[in-house]
Amino acid sequence: MKIAVLGGDGFVGWPTSLHLSDRGHEVHILDNLSRRWIDTELGVQSLTPMDSIQERTRIWKQESGRTIRFHLIDVARDYEVFKAWLAEHRPDAIVHFAEQRAAPYSMKSARHKNYTVSNNVNATHHVLNALVELDLDAHLVHLGTMGVYGYSTVGAAIPEGYLPVGIETMAGETVRQEILYPANPGSIYHMTKCLDQLLFQFYAKNDGLRITDLHQGIVWGTNTDQTSRHVQLINRFDYDGDYGTVLNRFLIQAAIGYPLTVHGTGGQTRAFIHIQDSVRCIELALKSPPQRGERVKVFNQMTETHRVRDLAELVAKMTGAKIAWLPNPRKEAPENDLVVTNDGFLDLGLEPITLAEGLLSEVVDVARKYAYRVDRSRVPAVSAWTKEIAKEVETDPEHPRLRSVS
Repeated sequence: MKIAVLGGDGFVGWPTSLHLSDRGHEVHILDNLSRRWIDTELGVQSLTPMDSIQERTRIWKQESGRTIRFHLIDVARDYEVFKAWLAEHRPDAIVHFAEQRAAPYSMKSARHKNYTVSNNVNATHHVLNALVELDLDAHLVHLGTMGVYGYSTVGAAIPEGYLPVGIETMAGETVRQEILYPANPGSIYHMTKCLDQLLFQFYAKNDGLRITDLHQGIVWGTNTDQTSRHVQLINRFDYDGDYGTVLNRFLIQAAIGYPLTVHGTGGQTRAFIHIQDSVRCIELALKSPPQRGERVKVFNQMTETHRVRDLAELVAKMTGAKIAWLPNPRKEAPENDLVVTNDGFLDLGLEPITLAEGLLSEVVDVARKYAYRVDRSRVPAVSAWTKEIAKEVETDPEHPRLRSVS
C-alpha cells in the first residue's frame, strides 16, 4: 500500500513509519515538525538524541534499502497544500498522528488551550474534508486515546467505542440501539479527541468515508525492532512534566536517582501499551478496514491496566528508587478502577507485550546511557488544571512538603 503517515516524526509516528516501511509499504511522512518546535519552546529536549527527519530517513534507507519520503506540510494550517499533495499521490491509507498529544501541555495556559483545539480539530477536519473533495477512497486510521471514555468508575467494562442502550418510546416499548460511549474528557487535549469522534461519525455516515479510530492507552518503552537497528534511528524519549508518559518518567527518574513522582494518592488506574505493540496494532488496523458505508470501526488499543502507585512500587523495588508523593496538578478523581475490553486486536492476532522486568530494565539502561542530557528542573509536572490547583503544586523536588518513602 501507499501510506501517508501524518505526524510521522513523532513518538509513535516515527516507529510506525519504520514498521510499515519494513513491511514493504510505500511510506510518506507528512509533518510540520511542530513537536521539535515545542521542545524549543519548553526548553527541553528528548532524552535520546534525535537527528533531523532527513537524516533519519537517510539512515533508514542505508540500513533497510527502503525509502521513506518526507514532506514538510502543516496539515492543520495549509489545507490547499495538503489537498494538492493528496490529489497528486492518492494514498491507499492515511495514518493520522498530526495532533498535539499532551494533556498537561494543553492545560498550560489559554494560549496552549487555543493552540491544541485549533491544531487538532483543524487537522482532523482537513483530512476528512480533503478526502471528500477529492473523492479519495483512502482508509483513514486515527490515533485517539482511551481518555475519551474518562476515568470514572462505572462498575462495568468499557466496550470498544459503542454502548448498547435501551430507549423507551412514547408507546412504552424499548428500542435497542448502539451509541458512542459517552465522552468524558479530562483535559483540553482529550476533549479534542472527543470532537474527532463526532467528526468521524458524521463523515462516515454522510460521505461513506472508511475510518478506524484507535483509542490508545499510555505508551511505554523506547525502541521497536526497527528503531533498534541503528543508533540514529532511535525513537524520541520524553521525560519532562508535560510530555513524559508516567511509566517512562518513573524509569528515567529511577535511572538518574530522582524520586519517583506520584501525584495525589497514586490511585489513578490507566491503560498501557508497549510501543512495539502500538505499531503492530496500527498495521493490524490497516489490514482490516471497514467497508464503505459502514460505521466507524473503533478499537481499544491497550494491553493492560495498572494503578500508578503500583507502577511506582514496582519500579522502586526493581531499582531501589525512592517514591515522592506530591500534590496532583490535575483535576481528577483520586482513585478509579478501569476495566477495558480489547477483543478487537486480540481477535486479529495481537500477542500483547506486558510489563516484564527485562523490558523495564531495557528502558532504564537507555535512560542511564543518556542521563547526561537530563535537565532535572524539567522533571516536575507543573502544568495545573485550575488556578486553585496551581497555587498548591510545588515545583521544587526538595520542598519540605514532599515525602520520600522506600
